[in-house]
Amino acid sequence: MLTQNLGYPRIGGQRELKKVCENYWAGKTGLKNVLTVGKNIRHENWQTQKNAGIDLIPSNDFSYYDHVLDHSLMFGNIPKRYNEVILKQGNEELDLYFAMARGYQKDVLDVVAMEMTKWFDTNYHYIVPEFYKDQQFRLFSTKATNEFYEAKQLGIITKPVLIGPVSYLLLGKEKEAGFDKIDLIKNLLPVYMEILNKLKDLGAEWIQFDEPFLSLDLTEKEQQVYRDTYRQLRKAFPKLKFLLTTYFERLGDNAALATSLPVDALHIDLVRAPQQLSGVLDLLPEKTILSLGVVDGRNIWKNDFVHSLAIIAQATEKLGDDRVWITPSCSLIHSPIDLNNEKNEAVLTPEIKQWLAFAKQKVSEVVLLKNLASANAGVGHHYKLAENKHAHAARKSSVLIHNQAVKKRVAAITGQDAERNSAFTARKLKQLQLLQLPLYTTTTIGSFPQTAEVRSWRAQLKKGNITQADYDKHIAEETEKAVKWQEEIDLDVLVHGEFERNDMVEYFGEQLAGFAFTQNGWVQSYGSRCVKPPIIYGDVSRPVAMTVKWSAYAQSLTRKWMKGMLTGPVTILQWSFVRNDQPRSETCMQIALAIRDEVVDLETAGIKIIQIDEPAIREGLPLRKADWATYLHWAVKAFRISASGVADDTQIHTHMCYSEFNDIIQSIADMDADVITIETSRSQMELLDVFAGFKYPNDIGPGVYDIHSPRVPNRNEMTHLLKKARAVIPEAQLWVNPDCGLKTRGWDEAKKALIEMVAAAKEMRATIAEPATI
Repeated sequence: MLTQNLGYPRIGGQRELKKVCENYWAGKTGLKNVLTVGKNIRHENWQTQKNAGIDLIPSNDFSYYDHVLDHSLMFGNIPKRYNEVILKQGNEELDLYFAMARGYQKDVLDVVAMEMTKWFDTNYHYIVPEFYKDQQFRLFSTKATNEFYEAKQLGIITKPVLIGPVSYLLLGKEKEAGFDKIDLIKNLLPVYMEILNKLKDLGAEWIQFDEPFLSLDLTEKEQQVYRDTYRQLRKAFPKLKFLLTTYFERLGDNAALATSLPVDALHIDLVRAPQQLSGVLDLLPEKTILSLGVVDGRNIWKNDFVHSLAIIAQATEKLGDDRVWITPSCSLIHSPIDLNNEKNEAVLTPEIKQWLAFAKQKVSEVVLLKNLASANAGVGHHYKLAENKHAHAARKSSVLIHNQAVKKRVAAITGQDAERNSAFTARKLKQLQLLQLPLYTTTTIGSFPQTAEVRSWRAQLKKGNITQADYDKHIAEETEKAVKWQEEIDLDVLVHGEFERNDMVEYFGEQLAGFAFTQNGWVQSYGSRCVKPPIIYGDVSRPVAMTVKWSAYAQSLTRKWMKGMLTGPVTILQWSFVRNDQPRSETCMQIALAIRDEVVDLETAGIKIIQIDEPAIREGLPLRKADWATYLHWAVKAFRISASGVADDTQIHTHMCYSEFNDIIQSIADMDADVITIETSRSQMELLDVFAGFKYPNDIGPGVYDIHSPRVPNRNEMTHLLKKARAVIPEAQLWVNPDCGLKTRGWDEAKKALIEMVAAAKEMRATIAEPATI
């Protein structure tokens, strides 16, 4: 029985990669330093896994920004608009790579970034490959072979990780009509073979092909492409050993397909889909190895050894020890790095900490499970088993977890709790009368740049270097400056800037009962963006108001309308590490009631425009369509419960970004927000076609510029996008806003972009021939 890992976090234990990349982008350090930091992280990751006893250690799982983008560069899949970046004197390969991810604006060269979207149902974002008819591929980057050789020099023969060729194509988007991206397999496969040939020559024994789309619904054509592709790969490389990995869902009706492919080992996710084991065991060919994903790669709870050992026993009884591997369910990039970095008991109490395992602990769990499953498990191993049993028993009986008042309130929810007083058309009339906003109303999504100075105030407060009164004074001054500046540029609906907030989920979790936090539990969201998800360990409630103080203060500074800013229940759920001892829907309803209380308090304080962000609605969608209806029912219900406690003339907004809405547009409409703001600039308003075709009834704010790129767009770009929007959505429904919050941007670029945005909106108003009607 062997152990393996599918991927390890790549940001560094102290977010070293984030820091060095951001310094490089700011011109504060050189490329050599970036490469050195990346190399150090790789070496530490490999050594950590080797020391833990992992038999098959991955390589090419490291990335400076995104592993899908790594593959695009590797295959020479570089959109033509970056040709000038390639030719720019002095640019390195990494500069081109970052330009594709972030855009490029230097001298007279101005190139937009590639599109970004969610990685399946996680909170990780990937850079979407762009495909064109008859597109050719070529080996451009040798990253995969370089990193295998690098590890070999350290004495470690790794298992190179490649996104499988079929999944790579399915992850991308056709950028012109008239072809099916899956047909590009004939042009792509020769590059894979070239890479495999180089890895074979370097001494690689195992190749890991990540094919997560085998856990999704596939067409007959896509299934056939899988068969043809792996038949060709096997024929070309009869002696290389292939590991095919699936994760995040069950194989389901693809089980026969996956088990029929000519590979040496198959990995399945038995955390998300434990029910699939029996069926896969029955279908598995005689010599194929089965990799059991029994340690949760996406959550932070300590593994239940008794449960996992039962799964392992079921597999070994059928296959024998030599055909069973033990592994995490998926790559550990979704997990914080090391629980041992959590040293402050005031932040994470020992009682809760004993229930947790981060990436470093998870690889140790994998090895320990192997030892416990073997016939010669020692006394030390059995002691660890007893310790594990004790931790699980302590969690089940802990008084921290259960709150009967919360449970009763959820049980008492009625259908009326999820309904506004009137339909949208009646509400809009009342809101127009009260708010008196112009057509093409301008606003921002919520946050303004969090400068180093603002972050330092929060750090000083936590260290006790300044008092709460000092901190509040600083935040009040920063808020006042932001409000005055918004008035100066003539924004219509203002925001307070969220300077008091660390993260849009963490900030709320810190004030809700049932949440715990970490000091260093960082995970990568995209590029250098790292988040520290809260841990929902118990029943959730809201002891006191969370946002009223700063929203009311900001409203007192202006005669314009101030928008209250909240994170919605589904997003708080999705972007947290969620308890696994009750249904997620139950936890979500608890959060919804807490947010509802906050919405009502904001309205009472005079805030008549309230935004409840739900960017995670789409990412929470189950990967199998058969499971969608159940999820969408409770997700939409949770949002409506949070939003439905207010009067008709209080305007409820929601925000969603980097989502595909085609298949769930009815559910988006069912949420019944008065205004929805969405990301559309990277896709050049493509997403808006879905809303137009559906005849979306409520108001829409299509993002007119991409905040995830540092480039500053001009008003002509924005008016061009607004004209595209006006062609498909009535003017009376259109708002004007950026794609997302501005927290991660600098003030200089944020101000320039917003000034251009306001100018674009005014230019659009000047083109209105007749007063718009509802």
